[in-house]
Amino acid sequence: MAEKLQESDLYLPIKSFLNNLGYEVKGEIKECDIVAVKDDSVVIIELKLNLNITLLLQAVERFSLTDNVYIAIPKQCSMFKKQAKQIKKLIARLGIGLIVVDMQEEQQYVELINDPKDYKPRKNRAKQRGLLKEFTERLGDTQKGGSTRKKAGLTAYRQRCIRVAQYLSRQPHAKGAEIKKSLSEPQATQFLRDDYYAWFNKIERGVYELSENGRNELPQWLKKMEQITLQK
Repeated sequence: MAEKLQESDLYLPIKSFLNNLGYEVKGEIKECDIVAVKDDSVVIIELKLNLNITLLLQAVERFSLTDNVYIAIPKQCSMFKKQAKQIKKLIARLGIGLIVVDMQEEQQYVELINDPKDYKPRKNRAKQRGLLKEFTERLGDTQKGGSTRKKAGLTAYRQRCIRVAQYLSRQPHAKGAEIKKSLSEPQATQFLRDDYYAWFNKIERGVYELSENGRNELPQWLKKMEQITLQK
């Protein structure tokens, strides 16, 4: 029995399609399913198995980040099969791009149905900078677009915290300023103080050690970091 199709199944065919066009592609950047960057061009693609108003609203919201917004659906989507002509008109009217993926068992085919145009809303430059910052600082492509965001992946923030934790794993304790200087990590002290992943214990003012939770979790995250490095 064939496995149920997931949104993340659309990711790799689209990534390969964009890679062939010269784009660097990463999944799950700042709540965007797919972000692709080529020179000064930023493309955002939202993945869904079915067409609905939620997807369209999500796509329109992404116009605050870039003009190049697409939605991607499987060609097997029932609404698309029944009302392809009307859907193409609606998507074009909204200025959204449409990508269809033919999800065959042995091969997937990506078809660009519509390029976004006409609709040019005002950009939120701060959000766009945040999007590009995460894209640039994240090492490798660590999470499939369309996969659940509840399962936190190797975001740039986590990767930087891993470096701090790895430093503390090699000695009993250290000052945040020392780690900042040794790793050239300007936010080392902030990572230690915020302790988002419960990896650090504060011994005294400005001095931290790796917590028991940090020692237990660090090896698995280092392994994931190594896998990403090998993929580059």
